[in-house]
Amino acid sequence: MEKKSLLKRIIRSREASLLLVLVVLCTVIQILSPSFLTAKSILDMLKNNAVIMIMALGMLCVLLIGGIDISITSTSALSGMTVGMLLKYGVVHNTVLLFLIAILTGALCGAAVGLVISKGNVLPIIATMGFMYIFRGFAYLVAKSQWASAENLGDFKNFALEKELGFGILNNVIMIVLVCYIVFFAAMKWTRTGRKIYAVGSNPEAADISGIPAFKIKLTVYTLMGMLSGLCGALAVAVYSSAQPNMLYGKEMDVIAACVIGGVSMSGGRGSVAGALLGSLILAVIAKALPLVGIDSIVQNTVKGGIILAVIIFNVAARRVMQKENLKGREM
Repeated sequence: MEKKSLLKRIIRSREASLLLVLVVLCTVIQILSPSFLTAKSILDMLKNNAVIMIMALGMLCVLLIGGIDISITSTSALSGMTVGMLLKYGVVHNTVLLFLIAILTGALCGAAVGLVISKGNVLPIIATMGFMYIFRGFAYLVAKSQWASAENLGDFKNFALEKELGFGILNNVIMIVLVCYIVFFAAMKWTRTGRKIYAVGSNPEAADISGIPAFKIKLTVYTLMGMLSGLCGALAVAVYSSAQPNMLYGKEMDVIAACVIGGVSMSGGRGSVAGALLGSLILAVIAKALPLVGIDSIVQNTVKGGIILAVIIFNVAARRVMQKENLKGREM
């Protein structure tokens, strides 16, 4: 009986259903392209999609409180362009300091967004749409019609090639992704702030009555989203060995899609770090697989959209089955 109940719990788990989708997807792609499931291919895929995976964590928190942020890639562009120009003109060379500057820049952007939404009571989609254009404009102002090439970046670009943080085993970028997910998993599961984020998203009125400061939670979440976006701006400069004001343009939709695929509710209060990870991995696999299996570049976005929609429909159907099973269990 214990084994049967454990099996039922696994089947009813949203994360288990996503893992099943990921396994099936990888199996099909491996059959079509035997070079897919190699160590180098997987590590390259993770490194190239690190930005989406990290920002998905911030977007998870934003969606959990019932918000949304479409200014994230503009924040990344501003932070990344700041790093690029500091290197281009030889102002700062220290890698750690450059990452801190990028994160601080992102934090200021996120705090500005959070203040307008929480204090000004502006709809998140409207506020972040405005800031999306403002931050992107600032990125162009910082660039001054220039860009930073690999030659301008010096040793900073080597950060994405080295394995110092990964103890000589994992790439630095992948190690940062891993650390981010471990920290967020622990924070969302075992800290008061994590519980408060879920509470504000699930029932804002009840949270207010319980003494949970919704204003502080919203400001914290959007500031955190900005910090992760700033971090990703610096990472993108290192990974792609260039800094341009139009960097990561349109990638905010991929971040949101990763969360939605992972079962994060856009109405707030429901979602998990594991779901965000699986959703990001599914999106990364799709992006890596389409060129490998010979899909024409012109129709790749169409195929990608179709696969994403199919995964979301499967996820919704699985959730409805789980809800029905739960209701049956409550019947007397």
